[in-house]
Formats: sequence, C-alpha cells, structure tokens
Amino acid sequence: MGEISSSAEYQSFRSTIPLKKVVVDDDNSKEWTMYEAGPRSVRCPLVCFPPASGTADVFFKQILGLSSAGYRVIALEYPVYWTMREFCDGFSKLLNHLQLDKVHIFGTSLGGFLAQKFAESSSRSPRVASLILCNTFYDTTIFQQTNSAPTFWMMPALFLKKMVMGNFDKGLVDPEIADSIDFLVERLDSLSQQELASRLTLNCMSCYVEPQKLRDIDITIMDVFDDCALSGTVREEMYKCYPDARRAHLKSGGNFPYLSRCVDVNLFLQVHLRRFDMGPHQAREIADSERSILSS
Repeated sequence: MGEISSSAEYQSFRSTIPLKKVVVDDDNSKEWTMYEAGPRSVRCPLVCFPPASGTADVFFKQILGLSSAGYRVIALEYPVYWTMREFCDGFSKLLNHLQLDKVHIFGTSLGGFLAQKFAESSSRSPRVASLILCNTFYDTTIFQQTNSAPTFWMMPALFLKKMVMGNFDKGLVDPEIADSIDFLVERLDSLSQQELASRLTLNCMSCYVEPQKLRDIDITIMDVFDDCALSGTVREEMYKCYPDARRAHLKSGGNFPYLSRCVDVNLFLQVHLRRFDMGPHQAREIADSERSILSS
C-alpha cells in the first residue's frame, strides 16, 4: 500500500464519506460510482471527472478540502460506455436522478475531454454552469490511436495497463508527485479489463470538441509546467480553442496535481467557483488568492 493509501487523511476519508453506486440505464451492469460531501442545499455542485486510470477517490483531497469550506462536491467513476453518445446520455440521466439542473465540472485528462463533450452535447439546453479543465485536450488524434481504438475491447488488461502507464513519469520526481503516481497505479490495478478498455476507447476514438458550442460557458484551464503526459503543444492548442478562458498555472505537479499539489488546486477551484456567488468582499479575496498563487 502506497503513502497516500495508508495516510491518515485517506483513511479518514474512506471511513467518513460513503461510497455510493447508482444505476440510471436500463442495463443494470452500468453503475456510476460516487462520493459526495458538502451541503445538499447547494443546487449547482462541483462534479469531478477522473482520468482514464482514475477512480472516484482520486479526488478525496478536493472532497475533504472544499466540502469543509461549504462547497458541495461529487466525485464520479464512469460505467462501461463505448461511445460518446452513450456517455453523455448516461451522465444526463445521472443528473436527472440526482435532481440537478446544472453543475460545475472539474475534469482531468480524459475527464476534461468528457466534460467538454457533455457541455457540447447539452449546449441547446445547458446543464454545465462552468468547466475547470486540468491537463486535458480537445482532440483525440493527439494520441495517434484512432485506428486501434475499436479493438481495445478485446485486448488483455495487462496490455491496456501498460499503455496507460507508459504516460506516467519515469524520471526522478519529488516525493508528492511520486506518491500521486503510486496512488494512480493502485487505482489502475483496481479497474477491470472492460472498464479500462471502454475508457481508452473514449480517450482514443476519432473525436473532437467544437469549441464554438462552449462559448457561453465560463472556463478555467488548469495545467502544469513540468513533465506530464500531454505536450506543451497540446496545452497551447487548448489556449487557442478557448482564448477567453481563465488560466490557472502550476509550476509543477505532474499528471495528477489534484493529489500532488492539492492546496494550490483547491485554491484555484475556490477562486473559480466563488465567481458564481460573489459579493464585493469576495472579489477582494479572489484577487488576493490569485496574487498569492502567481507569486508562489
């Protein structure tokens, strides 16, 4: 068991926040897994979408930190969906089940791509209040796997896991980043072949976002400036797609800054979310927070 899994903070999270499983499709095998904390009176919560290798608990530091500050946070784990339409329909049904008209979405890597696609699919009747996109992309062709994607469903789990782990940092990294990698490797090992194959299919199938359909959505792009799976070119393309998006830069953090740099990430999330319920005194707090992060 890694440092994070054995930490008192993680053990406290697992003992206090219940794991829920929800079925919203006709197929009872398609279960959404979720953790939720914070006041139920908040009708537009923050929903967290994990990367291909992640489970809902990769956001435990956001759940604990933000819920204690009065935010409602829901961290999700996807059922086995093979097409983008299936995913978007399934998530829409989940929101109906939870009686939520709109949500803010914090999406990381594949989760960020899925968040953009859901916002695009619901653009005529918007259900996304805002997006925070972390270390993510808008076009799957960057992975150069669009021809292979239709065959992932029959590939052995070991092969699929090696595909994912090939994107993890291999060099010397600081202890917090190393611990975050260990934790995600543990989560990766817990995924079934079908779960992993379906996520990689969504990650690599020929698909892209139409950013003009998201022009009315408030977006923050969060990224790191050290080594991560996505290149600087991909980051620059995201900036071009969303020229009006706010930017939240982390000097370091690797692929999983929500674990390795959780204090900074949680502060950026609060800066983003406060804009939606903000008085004059909160505006000053946000400005101070932004200055503090940028100078650190």
